[in-house]
Order: sequence, then structure tokens, then C-alpha cells
Amino acid sequence: MRLFSLALLTLFAALQYTMWFGKNGVSDFKAVNSEIEVQHQVNKSLQTRNSEMFAEIDDLRQGLDAIEERARHELGMVKEGETFYRIIGEEAQ
Repeated sequence: MRLFSLALLTLFAALQYTMWFGKNGVSDFKAVNSEIEVQHQVNKSLQTRNSEMFAEIDDLRQGLDAIEERARHELGMVKEGETFYRIIGEEAQ
């Protein structure tokens, strides 16, 4: 009986060591969980960026106002019949 108890204790110790320090043990589980959390944060920021881009794409497809606004601000275009005035402040002189 004493030998059987010693064998069971040894087996239990080996299984505990494997569970805590072995491959796919608790330490690996915690490391993978932290990596998953980081990836969730990255995915959330990318989803936000994608939503903004899709909203802008829809706006560009549906309305000419967004296209006109972009042309004015980014390309410096002026409508036909408009007069462009550039105001220079005193600091620039």
C-alpha cells in the first residue's frame, strides 16, 4: 500500500508540473490570453478606421457636396463665376 501511495503521489506531482510549466500549461495560457487582448484592441481600432472610411466612401458616392468640398480644400479649385480672395494677415507682412 505504501508503494502504491508513493506511485500516486509521483504521478500527481508529474501531472501538476505539466499543468503549470509544461507546453500548453497555465503559463502558456496566460501569454496567449494577453496576446489575444492586444489583438482585440488592434482589431477594434481598425474597425473604427474602416467604419470611418466606409462612411466617407458612401458620402462620396451619394453626394456631390463632399466631392466639391474636397476639390475646394485639397485642390484649391473655385467654382465658375466665383471670385477667390486671399486674405493675408499682418503677421505675414
